[in-house]
Amino acid sequence: MTAWSCLVTGAGGFLGQRIIQLLMQEEAQCFLSLNTLKHFHKLKTFSPKTKIKVTLLEGDILDAQCLRKACQGISVVIHTAAIIDILGISTRLLLEACIQASVPVFIYTSSVAVAAPNSYKEIIQNGHEEEHHGTTWTAPYPYSKKLAEKAVLAANGSTLKNGGTLWTCSLRPMYIYGEGSPVLSHLVVETLRNNGILRGVGKHSEVNPVYVGNVAWAHILASRSLRDPKKAASIGGQFYYISDDTPHQSYDDLNYNLTKKWGFQPDSRQSLPLSLMYWLAFLLEAMSVFLSPIYKYQPPFDRYLLTLTNSVYTFSYKKAQRDLGYKSLNTWEEAKEKTVEWIGSLHPRFGCLPFTQ
Repeated sequence: MTAWSCLVTGAGGFLGQRIIQLLMQEEAQCFLSLNTLKHFHKLKTFSPKTKIKVTLLEGDILDAQCLRKACQGISVVIHTAAIIDILGISTRLLLEACIQASVPVFIYTSSVAVAAPNSYKEIIQNGHEEEHHGTTWTAPYPYSKKLAEKAVLAANGSTLKNGGTLWTCSLRPMYIYGEGSPVLSHLVVETLRNNGILRGVGKHSEVNPVYVGNVAWAHILASRSLRDPKKAASIGGQFYYISDDTPHQSYDDLNYNLTKKWGFQPDSRQSLPLSLMYWLAFLLEAMSVFLSPIYKYQPPFDRYLLTLTNSVYTFSYKKAQRDLGYKSLNTWEEAKEKTVEWIGSLHPRFGCLPFTQ
């Protein structure tokens, strides 16, 4: 393939940084990373040891002029920015910028949250794309992801300003873990404050988490496929579930597996029945609405969060394997080892002994 360039939104984020690392190994002439000021400092210290040109753009994903400028001369856009946009404006602006700048490839980082779960009573095991699962939640995260993905897939086949064709696809990773995970960072801080006891969040769940390095690799493969004239037409407009060989397990078991080396222990206390927690969440949400004219009350949990963390939903990556040639770069054991060692680096105490009260 000829030299190409790539724009990555959210390049300073958990996943975006890993995509950049892999792009450095591709035959890209140059690529740019569009990022907000919040994460810009992370990328300013990024100094690749290759001849590939890296241009850092500080910008706002909601600034149409900024997006048009960023898309000039770009071959591929990888849209990982995780802004919660319930109107879907940011993604539509970026798609329009791609059309005006004649960018032929657009890859969107979606989420399994656009598909499931809708009820903690619903069971999905080894789900696949042909089953047409779809979220019914109006919570900001799944709703905004659903709107954005719909816009991306609908834009496939659009005519570019230069007369070419826009090819799009969407990747739906499972819950992503790995080094740099903000969720795991928060978990470590919270557990240290709780005397080394892991707070239970989802013992009733069964999910298939995915390692961040493997999700990043899926984006690289998608960009290769959509840039291939022989493959673009069949892959364009498609979405793909992205998982790997991480064992199916509960969120609580995953947290324990990744932290037990450092002496963290699961909470042995009896928890309330899930059905009771669900109705308590409903009452807290109702209270939030009732108080909204005079006080902004944020419930500690809601029905969506309870459902997300206590349901059985796993998905297969066979379609991505078939169409994109996707195969994990890192095994479960490799991913676990890297993540565990990173967790150990988060606190000086871990360098000596496991946690003790």
